[in-house]
Amino acid sequence: MGILRSMVLYAALAVGANSASADTASLEALREGLMKKLMFHSEAKPVSDKVFTDPDGGEHRLADYKGKYVLVNFWATWCAPCRKEMPSLDNLQETLGGERFEVVTVATGRNTLPGIAKFFAKADVTHLPILLDPKQALARDMGVLGLPITVLLDPEGNEIARLSGDAQWDSDSAVAIISALIAP
Repeated sequence: MGILRSMVLYAALAVGANSASADTASLEALREGLMKKLMFHSEAKPVSDKVFTDPDGGEHRLADYKGKYVLVNFWATWCAPCRKEMPSLDNLQETLGGERFEVVTVATGRNTLPGIAKFFAKADVTHLPILLDPKQALARDMGVLGLPITVLLDPEGNEIARLSGDAQWDSDSAVAIISALIAP
């Protein structure tokens, strides 16, 4: 999708959006290509409160990100589609990350820190956190049955959408969807 078309779609969406966020139908209209796999829920769903960690052993929960939209990506170093989409997630974080939006990547299952660091360096991933769910407690509690799985959380910390499989997260469609959500 071209930049002009993205701008037209975004402008149309902005006109139809309420003050809190865009309605689901407007967001679904922005889905093109691999983003058609992004399925919005009719009602927001509560998320897990299971702990995941950073490389230093610091504990985190999804609730730590309340107050902003969060794209949570469950991945693994051994997962080819996960590795394929990681640079686009990094680009999305670089482009839109900030006070209103954040990309959070959680390596689930058996992933070594040296393996993650080597992959991030090779793929030039510099804007994403290294977070770990080694026993898959968070992934299981979130109903992650395969990888990659990406869930979109609203500022209240509820799941509003889910995508199974890989996607091009820096595509015009993905950027238009996230931009519409985070627009003031």
